[in-house]
Parts: sequence; C-alpha cells; structure tokens
Amino acid sequence: MKLPEPCGPLSERVVDTLRARPHGPHAVPEPRAMGDVTYPLTDRDFQLALWTLYELHYRGFDDVEDPHAEWDPLLMVSRAGLERTFEHAVRTLVSEAPGDAPALADLGATPAEQVTAALVRMTARSGPSEVAQFLHRRATRTEFCSYLAERAVYHLRESDPQSFVLPRIGGAAKVALAELQYDEYGGGRPDRLHQTLFARALESLDMPTDLAPYVAGATGATLASVNLMSLFALNRRLRGAAMGHLAAFEATSSLPCERILRGARRLRLPEAVCDYYDEHVEADAVHEQLAIRGICAALVADEPELAADVVLGATACLAVDGLAGEVLLDGWRAQRDAPAAG
Repeated sequence: MKLPEPCGPLSERVVDTLRARPHGPHAVPEPRAMGDVTYPLTDRDFQLALWTLYELHYRGFDDVEDPHAEWDPLLMVSRAGLERTFEHAVRTLVSEAPGDAPALADLGATPAEQVTAALVRMTARSGPSEVAQFLHRRATRTEFCSYLAERAVYHLRESDPQSFVLPRIGGAAKVALAELQYDEYGGGRPDRLHQTLFARALESLDMPTDLAPYVAGATGATLASVNLMSLFALNRRLRGAAMGHLAAFEATSSLPCERILRGARRLRLPEAVCDYYDEHVEADAVHEQLAIRGICAALVADEPELAADVVLGATACLAVDGLAGEVLLDGWRAQRDAPAAG
C-alpha cells in the first residue's frame, strides 16, 4: 500500500516526513498547527494524519523506505500530540451525550456486575442504526456500494486493533478475547477470515480489494471511528476502554447486519456480499455475550479500577460510530436532493 494523498497541512506534513525518511529532514506535525480545528472528530485532514501514523503499526506503506519509521521518536511525539487532541474530543463528545454513560455506582453490587449491567443497558437501548435501516429498505445499489467502500477502511483490517490488547490483559479476560479473535480470524480456516470474506464481497462487485482507494475516499468521521480503536488498543492505559469499545461494537452488530443482509438480498447483490453479513448475524450474537461477560466483566473483576474506562470505551463506540453514520446519511440525502445534471 502506498502513502495516502494528503488533504491538508497536517496530513501533508506527515506524508512528506515519511517520504523523506531516512534522508530528509523531520517535518514533524505539531499539535499547535491545529489551532483552527475545533472539531477533530470530523476533520479529514486531522484524522488522515493520525490514521497514517497508526498504520505504521499495522502493515505500513510500501513507499516508506525506512523500516525504523514505526518507532521514530519524533513521529511518536507527533502521534501523541494528535492523540491528546483526539482523546479530548472523544471525551467531550461522550460527556455531552446525556444518559449514554450510566452511573456505575447505581447499577450493581460488584464492579463487574455494575459494568455488565451498564453495557447491557447501553447496547440494548441503541437498536439498529439509521444507516442499517436505510440500507435495508431504501438504499440503491450505488448507495449500498458506497457504504461498503466507507466501511472497507475498517473491515479490510477487521479485528486487528483488538489483537494488540491480548498481551495487556490476563486470566479469563485474555482467554475470552483470544476465543473471540479466533472466530474473527476464521476459526482456523484462512478462507473464513472475516477480512477475507469482506474482500471477497468487494471483489464480487468489481470493487478494489486493497485498502488505499478506500482511505482516499473515506470521510473524516469514518477515519475517526477506525482511529478510535487504535487509540484505545495501542495505549496500555486505555485497555479497559478498548474492551468496552469491543463489547459495544459486538453487541450492536448482529441486528444491523441482519438489516443490511436483507438490503443486500433486496438489491440482489452477489452471494459473497450476503455471506459476509450472514456470518456476522450469527457470530456477533455469540460475541456479544462473550465480549460483555467473558471479557469486560472478567477484566473488571481482576482490575476493578478499569470499570469506568470500560464504560467510556463503550459509550465512545456508540457516539463516534453514530456520528460517522450521520455523516454518511447526510451525504446520501444531499446527493438525492441535488438537482439532476443537464
């Protein structure tokens, strides 16, 4: 994969720095360069810069010559500055979502019981998203494909962020997370790897199966939803939030996937598309319980001080993914309302 095309000063400085290494100067982006970015959760330049720095920890870029770039001290400092701004924006969004983060003290006897009750209540209240309902009943084939393109930024790396958490937790929570990840990675069958299933769905629609073109077209909010997983998973102090995010993600996946599957069948899309969502209708119904009780409750039983972080991660997942969905729906509405050309 090649470095993405920059879209503003922050992403330009990151990309230029990575292209210049190891021979050129370190044109490191500084957080203070973001003075006019008041809402980084939807700012594409900000999120693309952070996504590019995170991708160094996944599969990297073919045109970054220096293999040491992943741990370059100046780039790490720059990433930390972007993360501070991003985390502050996420926490602000969560704090402004009344009722989405129930008070733990009111919900149960032990910290593990409190977290379980909070996660169940939060995710049960969410229901199928507006995006899933739109895809089910109203989306055109073009709109459905645009949804797949937007989600490809995550699904072509599906479950990879959470694997960073495995060495950071222990006991029953580690075993449960390993079990969930084993399912996500195909249960021992490379052809059933969820990333592969999604790529096969794209291929059946004559869409690219490499990540680069989807990063090029993704909105800032979609990049933020992906970056949120990396923020939580790559920072050990946020391991509780990473698992709370995973629990909310899994617990709110099965019903939307069922709606999306119905939409794919309504549009008579290829069976590979249906196969991907059919797999998640069943798998995520099981993963919901595994993530909430097997991972989060067990983690908090071992480390009660992580209870608030688990709830933070779950609330952030619902809020940021909801924001990304609103941006996507607004784009579709704008296209439908636009006057016909000619």
